[in-house]
Amino acid sequence: MASDTSADAAEVERLYEFGERLNEAKDKSEHVSDYEGIIAAVEGHCVKAKQLAAQLIPRFFKFFPGLSSRAVTALFDLVEEDDLGIRVQAIRSLPLLCKDTPEYVSKIVDVLGQLLTSEENVERDAVHKALMSLLRQDVKASLTALFRHVEIGLENVREKVICFLKDKVFPIKAELLKPQVEMERHVTNLVKKSLQDVTGAEFKLFMDFLRSFSIFGIGVPPEYIQELIEIIEGQADLDAQFNVEDIDHIDRLISCMCMALPFFARGASSSKFLGYINKHILPVFDKLPEERKLDLLKNVAVSSPYATAQDSRQLLPSIVTLLKKYMPRRKTEGPKYDYLECLFFSFHHLAHKTPNSTNSLCGYKIVTGQPSDRLGEDFSENYKDFTERLNSTEEVVRSAMKKLTQGVADHNKALSAAKTEEEKANTKTEQQRATMALRNCNNILAMTQPLHAKAPLFIGDNKITLSWKEPMKQSSASIMPAAGKRKAAVVVNGSRNTGTTADKKARVDVLFAT
Repeated sequence: MASDTSADAAEVERLYEFGERLNEAKDKSEHVSDYEGIIAAVEGHCVKAKQLAAQLIPRFFKFFPGLSSRAVTALFDLVEEDDLGIRVQAIRSLPLLCKDTPEYVSKIVDVLGQLLTSEENVERDAVHKALMSLLRQDVKASLTALFRHVEIGLENVREKVICFLKDKVFPIKAELLKPQVEMERHVTNLVKKSLQDVTGAEFKLFMDFLRSFSIFGIGVPPEYIQELIEIIEGQADLDAQFNVEDIDHIDRLISCMCMALPFFARGASSSKFLGYINKHILPVFDKLPEERKLDLLKNVAVSSPYATAQDSRQLLPSIVTLLKKYMPRRKTEGPKYDYLECLFFSFHHLAHKTPNSTNSLCGYKIVTGQPSDRLGEDFSENYKDFTERLNSTEEVVRSAMKKLTQGVADHNKALSAAKTEEEKANTKTEQQRATMALRNCNNILAMTQPLHAKAPLFIGDNKITLSWKEPMKQSSASIMPAAGKRKAAVVVNGSRNTGTTADKKARVDVLFAT
């Protein structure tokens, strides 16, 4: 035992001598054997000698380019040692190798990325600091190496790298990404390559990061925003054949469309999403899971203000078919009010873009001077059927509103009488539901009333606020329509009358935003 201690001390002393000679030498390249001795110490058994070697290797690394490969390999060997102190010292030394030899940045970042899985806090902290040091030295090479783990890395490594990017890199992007435009473009390309197999949370994380870039900021041309839409379209699998039994694809499509909505408002095209929904999903709407039908209709409704005239013309027949399906023909039928709100909203905004399409669909007599007006054809039966459904719908909705209004009053009384916090919370929840349902019904009536005319007034601006988006602050009285009064029309036969123009514009978890 004493001999081992003596040998270890001698080994440490020998390394100090190597270091002192190299430190004092004017031409350090003449002392190759000393540097080789430092590297060789990595293969010994002395813990202190290995820690010292880990400190000395980067100190003289740049003077011995012929030994650089051996030196880097030696430090890589040390980060796999059983002793925590040796590993931590080696990790701290790795970034120092790159100060004068930046060509090693990618290789070292790759190794450090794998070490993010360490369960030792001290070691993981050393890895974080080493990576941040290298990111500041060469952000482009470092991020490229890290994203390589996201793209093809082992699952546990990949998850840790994503966490590191989220917690350490993304918050200081303004400091790291320089020159800004060049680096934002580079990172965008890295993200696009890394999205082949991501969770919903990961996809949202990366998209939120890209959205924060100046190259996608407010005021940039629509074609820049279109790039983000194309990324989302790829994640939604809009080129895949639709299978109504593939619940994952349905969830993915709906969540991706939610994510795309802000970009539609900024001018990006919604054509691919709306075209896919119209061609593949609405024809089998009845077969969709019940819990996804409303999510889909909400997304279509919120997207409809940004549809082009061509997309509106193609989508409108499917919307009218569904609208007729859910508009009650008899006053005794109880409709799906939330479905109707979405469908009427979509109908108005789509018809606003292509008003004469409703001539054949609903029997209207809108004149635009185009052959597509089809005014010489008789669609009177369509008009009769549509207006009868409108009348039945309005009667059923008004009846429901009377009950809901009474329900709100009852909830107010119950809230005043509630004694426990639980009772108050439950009553408030029921009160909010009733208030939401009242807004829903109010919106339906506001959208049905203009549709009785032969040449109706289509609502094409933001006059209607969808019930689930409206702040829950109004009293039940304030949201009730005044008796006998119609909402002011904003579009006459497809032409704007008043108001302002609306803005033109694999594993994924569900991220519903509707």
